[in-house]
Amino acid sequence: MSDYAWLSDFLEPLDPYALSGDEGYRDKQIGVYVSMNTGELPELEQAELVLLGCGEQRGAYLQSEGHAAPDAIRHQFYSLYFWHNEIQIADLGNIRRGASPADTYAALSTVIAELLSMGKTVIILGGSHDLTLAQYEAYRKSRRVIEAVCIDALIDLSLESPLRSENFLMEMLTAEPNFIKQYNHLAFQSYLVHPEMLETLDKLRFDCYRLGHVRERSDEIEPLLRDSHLLSIDVAALSHAAAPANRLSPNGLTGEEMCTLTRYAGMSGVLNTLGIYGYRAELDVQQLTAKQIAHMLWYFVDGRFKGKQECSLEDRDQFVEYHNRMAEVDTVFLQSRRTGRWWAQLPSGKYISCSYKDYLMACNNELPERWMRALERE
Repeated sequence: MSDYAWLSDFLEPLDPYALSGDEGYRDKQIGVYVSMNTGELPELEQAELVLLGCGEQRGAYLQSEGHAAPDAIRHQFYSLYFWHNEIQIADLGNIRRGASPADTYAALSTVIAELLSMGKTVIILGGSHDLTLAQYEAYRKSRRVIEAVCIDALIDLSLESPLRSENFLMEMLTAEPNFIKQYNHLAFQSYLVHPEMLETLDKLRFDCYRLGHVRERSDEIEPLLRDSHLLSIDVAALSHAAAPANRLSPNGLTGEEMCTLTRYAGMSGVLNTLGIYGYRAELDVQQLTAKQIAHMLWYFVDGRFKGKQECSLEDRDQFVEYHNRMAEVDTVFLQSRRTGRWWAQLPSGKYISCSYKDYLMACNNELPERWMRALERE
């Protein structure tokens, strides 16, 4: 018996026939390669990515039971064609619904924490957005200091709201002891967010980026995702056209823009949990939102494959080195010969992820804001 067999107490197995349909999977489709929990947990030794479903929505005052949302995403994802079969994927099934949302949180965080201890990258298919708390709790249990990114049209700091899905960030970012070194919020829509929420995050020395900024400067966003350990995505960040199940706003990221972001996340060498939340299968139109999420997952896997091509920063032959003096500070910038990505050196000697724009600012004797913020957090 495997050391992780006890995880089955928290999990409901999958029905592969319900996911694939009567015809099954075609050659080279992802479903052919995934090791699934169909009543017995799959071997995880070789698996790099592990999927978990969690249909818990009571944090948004929704009482729908079962796992229709995660399974709808699986149905679409596993029908896509696999281009990177070097990356092995396992699917542990769905987290059992607890007597209360807190019970479900506990089960989800327990399973994620065990998988992280095994060195796996965990993909959570939700469920309401407050499940991010359980995603973070898995790190907190082991006292791991992390950087986190949330992609959402809203900033879920609304203490006036009775919905856990709309106020969970306050607990996540301020509860003690806290292990979040840096938090970045991407693609918020200003007309949906109270200005004081931005002030609150700024006082905590965390950063927020409007939808327009993310859309117009995605290359500036890539370094944030490169350094993140936890990524939480709410479907509400997508435009209604890209995700018909999103009824919050007609505006948002296009499908292609979101796929670019998940590809960046996949390329990260440190990101090890990705949660996609807020999908309601009953509101979808011809499963277009499920298909959109499936494409996001495909690009995450594609990014993981691309990221494997990157060399260690110690392998200096694989980087172009630029020595620079900006505002009386000597520093070094590195550019990867393989991926074109950039890093900048802090006075301590540590390197942080940065962009080509940061390098150009340094050439103009300006201190890049990204560099300054990183210096403050050291």
